[in-house]
Amino acid sequence: MDRSQKEALVAEMNGVFADAGVVVVAEYSGLTVAEMTNLRVKMHEAGANFKVTKNRLARLALDGTDYSSLSDKLKGPVGIAYSSDPVSAPKVVMDYAKGNEKFVVIGGAMGSTELDAAAVKSLASLPSLDELRGKLVGLLQAPATKIAGVVAAPAGQLARVLSAKAEQG
Repeated sequence: MDRSQKEALVAEMNGVFADAGVVVVAEYSGLTVAEMTNLRVKMHEAGANFKVTKNRLARLALDGTDYSSLSDKLKGPVGIAYSSDPVSAPKVVMDYAKGNEKFVVIGGAMGSTELDAAAVKSLASLPSLDELRGKLVGLLQAPATKIAGVVAAPAGQLARVLSAKAEQG
């Protein structure tokens, strides 16, 4: 990789970090290529990304962003998971870490707030943005459904009474 490619990678990663809602750093030492591919597929399905870069280039990309505090965590074979949704990347990373002891979550950050491994785990237990939206829509629709049922009930009862009288007479 020549200097211009490195500069382009740093600029690209800087833009990614500027737009990210959360960044998680994890050690992947000992994972096979198939396991890494599986992790990347799961991240992509959740709307997140997992990237392995040279730590020096990642530190340069972190400079000038809210995530510059993560520079000290970039030691050894580490990868960076990121997403615009603050829950997607931590959720996939923690699920993957449960099933694979070679994959260890070191920490992360959400904006300028630095997170340790326990904080990333608690963030992963929260519902995602789409789940919250679904619950909110369900809560908003529930009263309307109940009102429609209450309004329609007397008319339904009247129709049943008239139907019963018609059958008798």
